[in-house]
Amino acid sequence: MSPSPLSLPASGSPAAHDRRFFLGMAILIMITVVIGFGLNAARYHFNVSTLPVHVHVHAAIFASWVILYVVQNALVVADNIALHRRLGIFGACLAAVMTGYGLFTTIACLQRGAVPPFFPPSVFLLVDGLAVLVFLGLVTAAIALRGSPAWHKRLMLGATILVISPAFGRILPMPLLGALAPWAVFGCMILYVAFGMAYDLRHSKRVHPAYLVVILVLTALQLAIGVLAFSPPVLRLTQSLIGG
Repeated sequence: MSPSPLSLPASGSPAAHDRRFFLGMAILIMITVVIGFGLNAARYHFNVSTLPVHVHVHAAIFASWVILYVVQNALVVADNIALHRRLGIFGACLAAVMTGYGLFTTIACLQRGAVPPFFPPSVFLLVDGLAVLVFLGLVTAAIALRGSPAWHKRLMLGATILVISPAFGRILPMPLLGALAPWAVFGCMILYVAFGMAYDLRHSKRVHPAYLVVILVLTALQLAIGVLAFSPPVLRLTQSLIGG
């Protein structure tokens, strides 16, 4: 049942501005994914029908998250909070499935040698494996703080920016960037977070602390990958997965 138009925030109110901004970011994220994977397909002219089934399932699951994120923000703009909350239950389950299947796909790619040439296998393992675990952590925190919409929507934005990092990697000229390739992707993620910070500064004269948490989490993830990727335990784990 649709909400009464009278329940909608006034179009010029801060709440209405916030809702439109986050919907705009959701649409930008979707466009980024389409451009990234579209460029990848055009650049390499690969036949998607030759890819393993698990790759198609992985793509469908992760694309579902991006679509759901757009729909959820559109529902908030329409003030259909009841449906937004019901779909949130599905979103929580989807995030858990994404995490498990993301780890499975990462291991499967290692085992069949489908690792981008600009990533050593141990770096690839951590870039994909740790990222999806951190994504789940951010989503869990956002759900726990759903009673505080300001925290909830910013943490969800941060989680979604993180999960589309492969799209940034397909837009950037990764083979030409060498060791800087992971940092270039990191820079793109921080740029998208900065859009939210700039919006906050413009409309409320302060940056919400949720964005600082997101930046700290993304930075810690990036540093952890750099520190751990070539450590003996991770190298042994990577070799065991490849050999297994």
